[in-house]
Amino acid sequence: MQYEILKIQEHPALKQEAAQWFHEKWGIPLEAYLDSMEECLQNTSAVPQWYLVKNKDEIIGGLGVIENDFHDRKDLTPNVCAVFVEQAYRCQGIAGAMLDYVCKDMNSKGIDTLYLVTDHTSFYERYGWEFLCMVQGDGEPDMTRMYVHKM
Repeated sequence: MQYEILKIQEHPALKQEAAQWFHEKWGIPLEAYLDSMEECLQNTSAVPQWYLVKNKDEIIGGLGVIENDFHDRKDLTPNVCAVFVEQAYRCQGIAGAMLDYVCKDMNSKGIDTLYLVTDHTSFYERYGWEFLCMVQGDGEPDMTRMYVHKM
């Protein structure tokens, strides 16, 4: 399978399609994605950034980097967020390729540490992420796992 990882910053025409796709996957308001992607396109700082994985014209995966992924540890920033690979494309190394790509891209922008909140256990460790601590998600009753990746 041939796929390509694209930076929204370099492909502004994808903003609307990307925002709609992330909104459908995560249920976060469409406007929040559009606003964040617009800020990304302004290119005034390293964060936020958004990435898509496309197979021909189909979005098959994506993720973002934002200041805070809706948790109480505002000091742990920036956060990889909205990591998603379509079901039909899972277990093919796409998530790992996305994570590697975003780490290298953020490192090139002067960011050497990234954080990520997830309920997954053992998945992110495969890609060099380490469990850091538990954090309280905004409006969430249970704590969730925070991972760190240092480049």
